[in-house]
Amino acid sequence: MATHGRPSPLMNIAAIAVIIASLVAVAAVTGIIPSAYSQRQDAVQTQEKSKEAGQPGVQSERTRTVQAAACVQCGEIESIRAVEVKGQASGIGAVAGGVTGAVVGSQFGHGSGRTALGVLGAAGGAYAGHEIEKNIKKSTSWRVSVRMDDGSLRMLSQSAQPAFAVGDKVKVVNGALVARS
Repeated sequence: MATHGRPSPLMNIAAIAVIIASLVAVAAVTGIIPSAYSQRQDAVQTQEKSKEAGQPGVQSERTRTVQAAACVQCGEIESIRAVEVKGQASGIGAVAGGVTGAVVGSQFGHGSGRTALGVLGAAGGAYAGHEIEKNIKKSTSWRVSVRMDDGSLRMLSQSAQPAFAVGDKVKVVNGALVARS
């Protein structure tokens, strides 16, 4: 039991553990601590299958020059990958997190210590609420890598999953993929 109005050491340890757990959770949500997320690399598998089937994978410089003259917008899709894009926060998450953090933080300590913990809780909660709101509003964008016939590489970003696959011959018109005719 506490003597002279001071909390017991066990209560202090519990408070520190809660603060550390909260900081780790905020770091994980905001991406400071990377997550173990992997994605199948269909592009690599498709390229390996092409090589096994005996399809030529390397063009001569002369062939590229002739093709480039024929179609400057033409190319072949090298890779397609999904990328998560954080959304825009409106501030509601920051306000809710700040209020919650202030209430929880002010439950610990006495006098000016209680005030300090309330302020720290409000700041931490506001930051966490802001990041959580951005994560809730996140979306998926598709990054498409196209090897152009002239040998250059173009990266395109699309909000919807492309209707093409790795290895497909395409045209890039005004930043969008079009089937090659």
